Amino acid sequence: MKFAARTLHLQPEGAYQVLAKAQELEAAGADVIHLEIGQPDFETFPNISRAGIEAVRAGHTRYTPPAGMESLRRAIAEDAGRRRGMTFDPGQVVVSPGAKPNLFFPTLALVEPGDEVIYPNPGFPTYQAMIRVAGGVPVAVPLLEEKGFSFDLEALETLLTDRTRMIILNSPGNPTGGVIPEKDLIGIAELALAHDCWVLSDEIYSRIVYDQKMVGSIAALPGMAERTIIMDGFSKTYNMTGWRLGYGIMPLDLAERVGLLLTHSVGSTAHFTQYAGIEALTGDQAQVAEVAAEYQRRRDVIVEGLNSLPGVTCRMPQGAFYVFPNIKAWGKTSREAADWILEEAGVALLPGSAFGEYGEGYLRLSYANSVENIQRALERIKGIV
Repeated sequence: MKFAARTLHLQPEGAYQVLAKAQELEAAGADVIHLEIGQPDFETFPNISRAGIEAVRAGHTRYTPPAGMESLRRAIAEDAGRRRGMTFDPGQVVVSPGAKPNLFFPTLALVEPGDEVIYPNPGFPTYQAMIRVAGGVPVAVPLLEEKGFSFDLEALETLLTDRTRMIILNSPGNPTGGVIPEKDLIGIAELALAHDCWVLSDEIYSRIVYDQKMVGSIAALPGMAERTIIMDGFSKTYNMTGWRLGYGIMPLDLAERVGLLLTHSVGSTAHFTQYAGIEALTGDQAQVAEVAAEYQRRRDVIVEGLNSLPGVTCRMPQGAFYVFPNIKAWGKTSREAADWILEEAGVALLPGSAFGEYGEGYLRLSYANSVENIQRALERIKGIV
């Protein structure tokens, strides 16, 4: 069967491949500890679930405007603006079923075939996929351990050309847990302005940060609001992965264009989930802080445990719920190491190479699991290294 060239490069996400292999082992009787999936292990907060259930009971199960209910868009604009020190018009908000459409569709709306898009590597695999589907040329900027997995500004400057259309940021980042410091954001903004290119800022983990740090948005810097797309959502902050609710915030003209892409693809986001989203934003936010504090406790346990293993060094992540330990001293590829740990220790985790060539020599572990399971996993790995 012949497929369109724009789809031939697409590959499954590594997390789902490892999950499938782990489930095969479990079906055969193995006991596997899952540290591969980037999904909160907490339930959706009760007030949010109640709001969704009540919305269904009230008959809110119909089509909505493609870009989302006006009431939800207004709540998002107010919440996002308050947290970033900005003012957004609800018309700038595009609600989507999950956050990924607000990665894909702005890229489709802005990137012509042959345009270059700079993306972080190691980074979320969807970035490279969406660039290539749009006909763009992916250009990887390395996230280096010695620079705290922030952008290498010198490398970024050398990669920018007159064909650069967009720069993709992710802070806090997947898979490294790294945060781009303000001085680096300022440097990136200056380069984006000088080269007249867009910035797509993936801020899905912006509420999961540690050590009382604040994570800034590049959109708030001078001259950047009119050239930045903020992608965010409810999955990670509010434990709503299965609700499929995300959003983008962007200049009005682009929001209209992205809304048309939504119209002709998914139509609209589920009606009742949008009521749950309003409750998430306007309800008790103390729950978010409590969950982040628990993630920080887990982070401290897993980093200390990994650094105690022979041949492993692990930086302290500043956000998200991932660690990215360096295992180069083992003399194995990251895929060999991940397979070995799964098969011999019963711990499912991801090879760093699943996130790009600059992830080779690392592993990604999600600590969206209990402290008890994290400690058990560390003991199992210690038993084989």
